[in-house]
Amino acid sequence: MSAKLAVTGAAGRMGRMLIETIAKHNNAELVAAIEHPQSSLIGADAGELAGIGKNGVAIVANLAEVIEQIDVLIDFTAPEATLANAAACSAAGKALVVGTTGFDAEQKAQLMTLQSSMALCVAANYSTGVNVCLKLLEQAAAILGDDYDIEIYEAHHRHKVDAPSGTALAMGEAVADSLGRDLAKVAIYGREGQTGARERDTIGFATVRGGDVVGDHTVMFMADGERLEITHKASSRMAFARGAVRAAAWMAGRAPGHYDMRDVLGLS
Repeated sequence: MSAKLAVTGAAGRMGRMLIETIAKHNNAELVAAIEHPQSSLIGADAGELAGIGKNGVAIVANLAEVIEQIDVLIDFTAPEATLANAAACSAAGKALVVGTTGFDAEQKAQLMTLQSSMALCVAANYSTGVNVCLKLLEQAAAILGDDYDIEIYEAHHRHKVDAPSGTALAMGEAVADSLGRDLAKVAIYGREGQTGARERDTIGFATVRGGDVVGDHTVMFMADGERLEITHKASSRMAFARGAVRAAAWMAGRAPGHYDMRDVLGLS
């Protein structure tokens, strides 16, 4: 049986790509598409908007209008909107796949309180390749240990509003956890001026914004005489859309709890 999916932020770049991806998935069906109430595209055909031809799903202005029809909502919007949608899904017993980034600590904690009453999938990145990278980073950090300096570089398009990216932070957390470090205490977000010699336990982040870069991430493990780099480069948002739809199809019917993409891929 196909999972009945809804996409919010349906008129955005990621929303349109999700709609396109769902149409190609064997075990998923788009039954609802949502946009903000002020959108001029309310009532438009979601498939036509996504460039795949009419699919009979009209864009609506409120999740409440369609929530009883769906199994899973996919949300790549903004923290405030995602929290409101999460509360609605929790109350209705629907699963939620969250691709939104930029949550502050309080918002993230608020979201996580809902895992006891709903199936909640939260991942910094839904690309299959990125999640394989996270697994490789855990293994590399555990093997290399404290003898290597660690730096993380990420680049994204000029429109990205948060930094470092959620994926870069997830990579930092994967490495820090493997080394028994608290990322909040050892992360260095950029350097300027007379910073002094590098402290061995720190994990540095460098952020680049410009052009139409979809997403580049590199983690460098550096020691005297050698450097190991683990890199992922996304050339299209379709990589994220495919993973999110795969996660949503997997989430349908799951028991309440917190899941991530590594659960979906069997990498946990």
